[in-house]
Amino acid sequence: MTVLNLGTRGSALALWQAHQVAAEIRTRSDYDCELVIIKTTGDRLADASLSTVGGKNVFVKEIEQALVDGRIDLAVHSAKDMPADLPDGLAIPAVLPRDDARDAVILPADAAEPLDDSPGALGHALGAEPRVGSGSVRRVAQLSRMWPTAQFRLVRGNVGTRLSKLDRGNYDVLILAAAGLRRLGHADRISAYIRVDDCVPAPGQGIIAIETRADDQRAIAAVTPINDLETAAALTAERAVVRTLGGGCQVPIGAFAEASDSRLALRAIVASLDGSRLLRREATRPLDDACALGVATAEGLLEDGAGPLLDLARASHGDALDTQ
Repeated sequence: MTVLNLGTRGSALALWQAHQVAAEIRTRSDYDCELVIIKTTGDRLADASLSTVGGKNVFVKEIEQALVDGRIDLAVHSAKDMPADLPDGLAIPAVLPRDDARDAVILPADAAEPLDDSPGALGHALGAEPRVGSGSVRRVAQLSRMWPTAQFRLVRGNVGTRLSKLDRGNYDVLILAAAGLRRLGHADRISAYIRVDDCVPAPGQGIIAIETRADDQRAIAAVTPINDLETAAALTAERAVVRTLGGGCQVPIGAFAEASDSRLALRAIVASLDGSRLLRREATRPLDDACALGVATAEGLLEDGAGPLLDLARASHGDALDTQ
């Protein structure tokens, strides 16, 4: 059996994802994987705001360089951590089926009871001025429209660290990606899921992406059998939105695509940082037209005035950002 070197970050979530991919490859191909743990800039600067250290690229650039150099044969990423433009010579030939893409509300352990997920009920349950831990500008822009009196505060670190900070009283509530919580066995900490229409997820949220060199036929052959076509189409459309808008983690962009009956439905938003303005577009096209769907949706947002909102967000550099 041919063994491939699989590059991954060393966090608990990254390792869970890498082991999942390796297990799928072993089961469905004639290849095996050996994990290679690579420490990224994002791991070394775990307490810094992403806007000050380079944005989402800090979680992938060292791993991608290892791919380019041939030190690893494939890499596993949370798709939402990946910049919209890949380095020359790299590709995403496979993704696993998408997990829950929604954002989740987490209360302290001694108060973690299920909540009504309607915006009004959630806002009432959180109190008059809840301290909300989530520096994601996308979340803050959308949730500040639902919870105008909330105090949004930066939170960094891995999932376990964030939960510990919540339970110590640093925050009244956390907002995290449901998929990461579920994968790490923390689904019981979820007090409510935020509806996709109320907070459109980050492009790629809930998707595990596999990156290879574009010309490495051996690695591509190993991952092709595990590729989920509907999830791949959704990711293509969502990444096309970000690429066309010229966005990144410093700007409040949400994009989420769902496949049904060989068609792909996409919704995307661009908001001002304070949530006072929010532009939304929705469209549907055949599944094999995913890239064009994303481009057309983003172009519609630009026609609606997204450009100035994005320029203002970039100029501010957003001083509280995360990707969890």
